[in-house]
Amino acid sequence: MTGRRLPAPVICVDGPSGSGKGSLATALAERLGWRYLESGALYRVIGAMALERGVATDDEAALASLAQGLDIELAGEGAQADGIDLTERIRDEDVAAAASEAARHPQVRQAILTQQRRAAETAAAEPPAEGTPGLVADGRDMGTVVFPDAELKIFLDASAEERAQRRYKQLRNKGMTVNLRNVLANIRDRDARDKGRAASPLQPASDAVIIDSTDMTITDVLRQALALVRERGLA
Repeated sequence: MTGRRLPAPVICVDGPSGSGKGSLATALAERLGWRYLESGALYRVIGAMALERGVATDDEAALASLAQGLDIELAGEGAQADGIDLTERIRDEDVAAAASEAARHPQVRQAILTQQRRAAETAAAEPPAEGTPGLVADGRDMGTVVFPDAELKIFLDASAEERAQRRYKQLRNKGMTVNLRNVLANIRDRDARDKGRAASPLQPASDAVIIDSTDMTITDVLRQALALVRERGLA
C-alpha cells in the first residue's frame, strides 16, 4: 500500500477470466449501494475498436494512441466509444482475445489508468441514487496497480476446467455453437498471457484475500465477501 487516501472507499475484486469476479463485484455494488467499475470492459472496448479500425494488437504505440483518443462511456452493461454502441460486441470471443493482447502493452495500460482511477472520484462525487459513496472495481490489477490503497482486496480464483465449463455454458445459452475443448484451450492461453505479461501481471496483491470459487455458488462467494466487508467496517 502507498498510503494515498482514496476519495471514496474501494473494494477490488481481481482474478482470472471466468472466475466469477464480475458477478461478485456487481452483486457487492448492488448490496452496498456503491458504484461499479468493470475494468475489463475498458480493454474490451479498445479491442473492439482496434478490430473495427484495423489497428494491429501487436502495435503498442498505435493501440496506446487509439486508447488515448477514444471517448469511452460505460454504464451498467452498456458500453460506447466515440458514439458507437459496443454493448454486445465487447462480449464476443474475438474481442476478448484482442483485449487480452492489448492489455499486455504497458503504454495501453498507462493510457487508461487515469480513467480507471477517476472512477473513485466519480463514486465520491456522484454515488448511485439511494446509495453511498464507494466503488467496487473488478479486473486483473485493481488491487496491485490501480487501487493499491483499497480498503478490501479480493482475489477470486477457480480451476481452469471449472472456468471453461462456466464460459461454455454461457456461450451455449447465447445460442452459440462452441467446443468445450477449445474454450478450455482459450482459457489456458489467456491465463498464460495475463500471468506472463511484463506490465501488471495477473497475481494477488500481497494483502488480498484469496477465495477459490471452484466448488462454490455465487451465493456462497457473495456471503463470504460480505463477511469480509463487515469485518473491515465497510457496511
